[in-house]
Amino acid sequence: MGKFAELGESLRAFTTQERRNIAIYIIGIMVYKFGLEAFNGSIIALATNRYDYESLRDDTPSRTFERVGLLTGLNQACQCIGSILIGPLVKRYPTKNVLSVAILIFGMCSALLLIIDAATGGTFMPAEYRIDHPDHEWPYYGTYNTDVMIPVYCVCGIVYGMVELIRRVIPRDIVGGNIQKLKKMDSLVHIFYEISGTTGAFTTGLVIIPQLGNNMAFIITPVCFTVSAIAWFFVGELGFRRAQPAFRGRGEKTSYFKAAFSGMFLFGESVWVGAKILFTSRKFIWLVPGYSVALYAHRYLENGIAPQVARRYLGNSAWAQIMVGGSNMGELLGAFSVLLFTNTIQTPMPWLRLDALMLLIVWYIPYWYPPADQVSQAWIVAATFAPISYGWASGDVSLAAYIQASLARLESQNKNVSALGAVMAFLYSFYIVTYAVAGTLLGRYLDGIYNESGGLDEGGQVHGGLVFTAGVQMSVISALVLASTFVPKGAFAFNPKMLSDESLDDDHIEIEEQRPGRDDEPELEGEVHKLEEGYKKTRSYCSSENGSEPRVEKKISEIL
Repeated sequence: MGKFAELGESLRAFTTQERRNIAIYIIGIMVYKFGLEAFNGSIIALATNRYDYESLRDDTPSRTFERVGLLTGLNQACQCIGSILIGPLVKRYPTKNVLSVAILIFGMCSALLLIIDAATGGTFMPAEYRIDHPDHEWPYYGTYNTDVMIPVYCVCGIVYGMVELIRRVIPRDIVGGNIQKLKKMDSLVHIFYEISGTTGAFTTGLVIIPQLGNNMAFIITPVCFTVSAIAWFFVGELGFRRAQPAFRGRGEKTSYFKAAFSGMFLFGESVWVGAKILFTSRKFIWLVPGYSVALYAHRYLENGIAPQVARRYLGNSAWAQIMVGGSNMGELLGAFSVLLFTNTIQTPMPWLRLDALMLLIVWYIPYWYPPADQVSQAWIVAATFAPISYGWASGDVSLAAYIQASLARLESQNKNVSALGAVMAFLYSFYIVTYAVAGTLLGRYLDGIYNESGGLDEGGQVHGGLVFTAGVQMSVISALVLASTFVPKGAFAFNPKMLSDESLDDDHIEIEEQRPGRDDEPELEGEVHKLEEGYKKTRSYCSSENGSEPRVEKKISEIL
């Protein structure tokens, strides 16, 4: 009971306003995750079935997982755009408003495929198919070209990337830069997020798709996203205050227009700033394999290996959601473990090392020959995915808190992007580009193995290909992640208490305001010099009056 009593005590560390905002944020994110599981699970299963059907109908070699890899890969690549767009937007508007609008647009985009399918003759699954569904027959699908799914899914990827990156940044705005508070909040949010994700995955795979068909199963997604947008709108302002421009009129509109449509410039600028911070410091360089590569492995497990096993081993693409449900259950337990051992395990290193070791579990998959059409076999895969995702989630939650807290203390020298935003944009974009390239190439390789062994007509197999795409690939990633945990100063201990000789437990740091043109800062440079000595203050990271990235009273060169 000691740990649970300590847990209850730790939750009381949040202020009343913080607890209110956390509660509202959790409600929104649970509804969002449920709708997201229905959307992503249905889209992947739909694409898998449609490309297999086209191969049979046209008597052509299977290209299913090459196209599914391209579909998901381009979706991931488009998330880069969304992840970069939040930089200028959160400087102009409250983060929670940007999040609400983004999820609302995401909901509208997710409805596009429903409209296209219905307009081309698609219907809900007929009642007789719910009892005994014929193999390789889906007459209730719309007659549109399956490749149409790719641009639609790309559009969804833009707003998806924006939502996902804001979701990783907003905890710092709610509770500040204290790493203990961040770990507690990140863990708490992740627990409820994965409760909803596990429920959503199991419900999608066992109830919604078998009853509605995967062409209509995500009809609940726009509704869920709208509810989330409304909930997130009621999160407090988080100390945000709109910047007042020095001059008004046409110049202001032009400036805003340029900022809104300078995506390519902001993309390059954010990636450059993030890369410079990461690759010029021993303190941060290990985050690339520790965060981005580990995230890629987790996504490939759920979006690559799970659909391949479900379709090629078991013959039912919808059962991939059962496997994802097991993965989500592991994430839930991992996040809860971080929350439970916040004070015992104070750095991400033990969790990342566990993550690296758990990846080796996938080696059983290439040598496993389960009977097809038995849902019990999908539950076996789900059970083996749980410990793998347990390791990843515990590392991800702890690492996210570390990134937020450590970068809250790093001065941003760029007026367009914050240090935290730039680093997260680079890490997220690195993972996305890696997945976009690797997912397509590995899918093409597996399709080639499948076609050479007989394809759909003669019962082709992919076991030989999974030796490399699952076993060897995850072993290499395991070695990279494990090696990265020994890079920072002080990380060689089994359970380090501090990394790079920096304590992150204090959420009050010495700052000065960054952005000119606000109400309480002089507009003229001469006046700035005049008041410089009396202007510096000590405030919480969250207390920035206009919500912009503060400037920490320590030069980047001193930290690096």
